[in-house]
Amino acid sequence: MNVQRRLISGTAVAAAVLGLGTLSACSGSASADGKGGGKLDVVASFYPMQYLAEQIGGTHVNVTTLTQPGQEPHDLEISARQTAQLQEADAVLYLKSLQPAVDDAVAQSEVKTKIDAASLTSLEKHGNEVGGHAAAHDHGEGEESGGRDPHIWLDPVKYAEVAKGVGSAFVKADPDHAADYQKNTEALVKKLDALNTRFTDGLKNTRTKVFITTHAAFGYLAERYGLTEEAINGLDPESEPSANRVKGLEEMARADGVSTVFYETLVSDKTARTIAGDAHLRTDVLDPIEGITDKSRGDDYVQVMESNLKALQTALGAK
Repeated sequence: MNVQRRLISGTAVAAAVLGLGTLSACSGSASADGKGGGKLDVVASFYPMQYLAEQIGGTHVNVTTLTQPGQEPHDLEISARQTAQLQEADAVLYLKSLQPAVDDAVAQSEVKTKIDAASLTSLEKHGNEVGGHAAAHDHGEGEESGGRDPHIWLDPVKYAEVAKGVGSAFVKADPDHAADYQKNTEALVKKLDALNTRFTDGLKNTRTKVFITTHAAFGYLAERYGLTEEAINGLDPESEPSANRVKGLEEMARADGVSTVFYETLVSDKTARTIAGDAHLRTDVLDPIEGITDKSRGDDYVQVMESNLKALQTALGAK
């Protein structure tokens, strides 16, 4: 991730907070001034957080998101308008370490309820290769060794853990509607449990357990279902693989019977298609669900996850 852009973004956020602090203090929260229609005004950092807020909050929340559909969330820069929006919110739901500009804005804001999804479950260190596969064919040198992986929402079990924490936070922030928040949380957790069962059953018996992706977003999913993710790039989707890494992936694909190189909708597919062409492999979409657009294979989180399951079953040769 571009360090200079992060520094500029952090400076811009600080300036916006200082310039808009007085205005925000006078305005009060959206619930207080009627802007939110008497609802709990929640700002979500990007789609997976937005989905949780909407599913759990139901009719009692007004949810807005800082990351627009089709926008790559990792390098989001916060505008002055968004900073003001954040200052006026009753609650913010974000995932620390995924979006540095959001982390800076939240830290400098006076939002009463700050919900960090990363604190509601355990994060693990992941790099280019995640899972049970020994990197015997990986000739990469100097590749990303791995950091705390924020892509927890792609594991339905961890996502359910986060959902429970968000539900508790909503109850605390708006106790008048506690019963509904609890009911909605239970319904969402049940839905995610069913999704987990479908993945477990659908990926139990496959010809191969190895899949190649554009960037390392699917480490938690791979570990949950006994698979191995080999990523062209590391946790940063904009990083470029070395020539040795590409060579290693091609050798690994031949050795492990990999049929498909997966790319995603919000990042260029050029590298994935090049590697697939050189290794005579197919390409397909495995969506990290960082945003829902007209290119998404589904209208919401669960539908896109089900499409991901079908893509994995085809690529891995599910029996």
